[in-house]
Amino acid sequence: MPQTPRPRFGIMTAPSQVDYHDVLRVWREADTIPEIEHAWLFDHLMPIGGDPNGPTYEGWTLLSALAAQTRRLRLGLLVTSNRIRPPAMLAKIAATVDIVSGGRLDFGIGAGSRPSHPLARREYEAHGLPFHDTAYAVGSLAEACTVIRRLWTEADPFDFHGTYHRLTGAFCNPKPIQRPHPPILVGGRSAAVLRVAAEHADLWNIPGGDIDDAVSRSALLDRYCTEIGRDPASITRSIVLQVSYDQPSITQDAIGKAIDAGFQHIVLGLPAPYPANVAQWVTDELITTPAQ
Repeated sequence: MPQTPRPRFGIMTAPSQVDYHDVLRVWREADTIPEIEHAWLFDHLMPIGGDPNGPTYEGWTLLSALAAQTRRLRLGLLVTSNRIRPPAMLAKIAATVDIVSGGRLDFGIGAGSRPSHPLARREYEAHGLPFHDTAYAVGSLAEACTVIRRLWTEADPFDFHGTYHRLTGAFCNPKPIQRPHPPILVGGRSAAVLRVAAEHADLWNIPGGDIDDAVSRSALLDRYCTEIGRDPASITRSIVLQVSYDQPSITQDAIGKAIDAGFQHIVLGLPAPYPANVAQWVTDELITTPAQ
């Protein structure tokens, strides 16, 4: 019988309501701990929790800085909002980060914040960015994935005339280090986004929540893969689980249920402020604990 792949654990530090050096401290520590294989930021321009006027760092800029300060961790954003940057610009940014990191980028992307979340939506209006309806956002995401993949893999300039994006003489040089391209992680739970994931994703991430819902969404992704003739097992299942420092058993239980449900890529969300030696604590209490 084939062996079940072992879970790959990582951490997420939302770069909001914290200082740059707080995030850097945690990532540097995690970079020395082999059990922590990946690390993530989010992609918001303003806080979506806590003090609405508090600090929030731009995700890709910070990711590049952290890529230069680490040596081993795979890294990325959970997930890039496709609403914020045109896809050709995003392809260039991501290629740069992959080079800075020495080929450690996992490229996370999603449709962007849902319209019903006012704290998330306000950042678009505050930065002069359009906020289209969900159907537009998902259609734009699908085209963006196509454009970005082509920019990373095609040697010659090309034109692209889609419904949502139009490019003339597009090319990306230098290319990412990873071949054929950095792994593409599509994040989201809606049926429409799952269809995009079925076509484009190497990994699919769901932002935590009820494990039964995560299982049903994963099954729906299986169905969409089958419909287009893709092996559902070719897409790694990823989930974000929030860490409880005070009650680690709650997080341990959530990890166990997620692994039993087939999620092999576990992202542990670390609430701020980050305790001293938090990466080692996560390793001892949540990753290598006998409960797992």
